[in-house]
Amino acid sequence: MTKVYEALADAFIAEGTTHIFGMTGDANMHWMYAMAERGATLFEARHEGSGLAMADGWARGAKKPGVASTTSGPGVTQLATSLVCASRARTPLVIFSGEVALGDLGATQYLDQAKFADGVECGFVQVSSPARAQEAVQRAFWLARTTSRPVMVSAPTNVQQAEFDGAPVYIPSTELIDSALAQPAPERIDHAVKILRESEKVVLLVGKGARAADVGDLVLELQTKTNALIATTLQTKNWLRDQNEYFAGISGLYGTATAHELLQEADCLVAIGASLNHFTTEHGYLYPAARIIHLDHADQVVTGTGQPVDCYVRGDARPSLEAIIKALPDTPEHGDGYHTVDIAAALRDADSLKEDFHREDGRLDPREVILALDRLAPADLPLVMGSGHQTDFGTMLFTRPREIVSNYGLFGAIGQAPLLTMGWSAARAQPTFVVEGDASFIMHLAEFDTACRYQWPVLVVVMNDEALGAEFHKSGAHGLNPALTAIPSPDLGAAAVALGGKGTMVRTIAELETAVQAFIANPEPTVLDVRITREVISIPYRRLWYAEEV
Repeated sequence: MTKVYEALADAFIAEGTTHIFGMTGDANMHWMYAMAERGATLFEARHEGSGLAMADGWARGAKKPGVASTTSGPGVTQLATSLVCASRARTPLVIFSGEVALGDLGATQYLDQAKFADGVECGFVQVSSPARAQEAVQRAFWLARTTSRPVMVSAPTNVQQAEFDGAPVYIPSTELIDSALAQPAPERIDHAVKILRESEKVVLLVGKGARAADVGDLVLELQTKTNALIATTLQTKNWLRDQNEYFAGISGLYGTATAHELLQEADCLVAIGASLNHFTTEHGYLYPAARIIHLDHADQVVTGTGQPVDCYVRGDARPSLEAIIKALPDTPEHGDGYHTVDIAAALRDADSLKEDFHREDGRLDPREVILALDRLAPADLPLVMGSGHQTDFGTMLFTRPREIVSNYGLFGAIGQAPLLTMGWSAARAQPTFVVEGDASFIMHLAEFDTACRYQWPVLVVVMNDEALGAEFHKSGAHGLNPALTAIPSPDLGAAAVALGGKGTMVRTIAELETAVQAFIANPEPTVLDVRITREVISIPYRRLWYAEEV
């Protein structure tokens, strides 16, 4: 007879599970061993939350649900921060968590795991009986795939050990999902076309949904028909940049001063697979007079300003764009729009630094570091960006088109980006680099050992100002003592070597060039401890805390 934990493993395999991240404990070990027997690859992390963040990165790289696992009680609570980050990033994940024996409220590791899951924005399905065990897995994967969020399968230990007496044939969740492209309503297309034909200055804002739908060709065609600018959300930074000269870059706080000026002039904004949150619209500072056309396949999304859009076109991006393009005339009806010689020239110069680099013995200007990294890293080397003051420089100054994963703004949690990088690299079997701060990297330093054990080819560039960088500069802006947030850092390159990888301290651009070239020639787990000055404040912070117009 088949045990329930074996039937659960069979269901996960039928759903396409090939890789699992997490930690083995007594409440999930039978399932973990059953998964290994069925050919799944198990990656043991040093912390359950880290394992989940790796599964998040894996899901983004593989473009299918990631799988993580943990034991009961404290193993589950360790997932909290990573679960919220994955939920905010809309990453489909399924977590197999053990649970104490059903009804044993006095067990040492008892936790109301349903309440916990609800509090951290995670779906929850309990394996409440042997007969319905596989149904729980099917529902979890169906929810993860259709709602793009993490879902926990909570399996009590006594139920796992029971004999399975469910249905003899398992139907994967993929067979329950209609994969046909959702077609837009014709009257919504007509309304969108009417707005576009009446508009003179159109901005096409592309988000993660547009990139995932691979509709770059249609965005460029619509741009030609409307003389529009292309702008991106932070999550799609630099996408399509190299394919047209009327590319404004990021829409929001991290945009250039030129972009801010031009986007405020728009009389029509077409958002494609973008949520229009308050970061993207800069709390209404951008697009103040624009009529908004929003293309998305989700239920209508509330904008960051709380205002309704003028035309919401619900459907998949490709058929929606195709219908709009077909209905528009071949040439714009209201002059040049944004397509002028002066605007093209302004955009070419928009990212150029207008200030000299700061010079300080033993410490680099972070802007010079980012520009060097952008030049040194091949375009096919994916980039993961962390969160915090040090990574603001990269958010604005990386301009080379490449695949980018950004952890910024998803929950404001530091420490996640290196973990996402490890999972992404494992999914793609591809070298990947991450730019992160010192406090963020040290938070999960033990996981560099995980990268070394599995030989994931990750390059971790630590922008090390030996401080909680964001708080250091915010403290100064608020008249507080910034020294309280300055924390001496060990040699992180030496720590990387001690953990089984490669690493070095970097204090000059020449040393940076040598180290990056060594990684490109032989991609192995590597940490570059790049010592940067605290004297340079990023443009977003200068705008937010010092009201500078930069």
